[in-house]
Amino acid sequence: MGWVVQQHGWIYAREYGWNAEFEALVADIVARYLRQQQPEWERCWIAELEGQKVGSVFVVRKSKTIAQLRMLILTPEARGLGLGARLTDECIAFARSKGYRKMMLWTNSCLDAARQIYARRGFSLVKSEPYHGFGQDLVGETWELKL
Repeated sequence: MGWVVQQHGWIYAREYGWNAEFEALVADIVARYLRQQQPEWERCWIAELEGQKVGSVFVVRKSKTIAQLRMLILTPEARGLGLGARLTDECIAFARSKGYRKMMLWTNSCLDAARQIYARRGFSLVKSEPYHGFGQDLVGETWELKL
């Protein structure tokens, strides 16, 4: 799980100029997951390529009927191979198998590749809101998928 936190901090700082607030947010999410995980309802996937960790994604329980997709990330060398789509598909399949009725996620408008993955799977943008965070002016987005 430390790798997940480190990769988020490193990649988002390098590619988007985000500050340590983002890495702290990811660390908080990971810590909460480790402390309070409900294994029957929540999962984490770590993608590997040639024995190296290259991506991750989480499903957490938002409510009895809503699953939340969180922290989808791929290292630069793993992009363009379909791994982001596969990780997202695993999350959707898991949520459906557990009887969730909806999957939601929060992302930022600048994350084009992730947004394309979500849109191709039928997620709809339901809320968009400008905010200042991680040292940047951003637009946060909430997306939902009926399962």
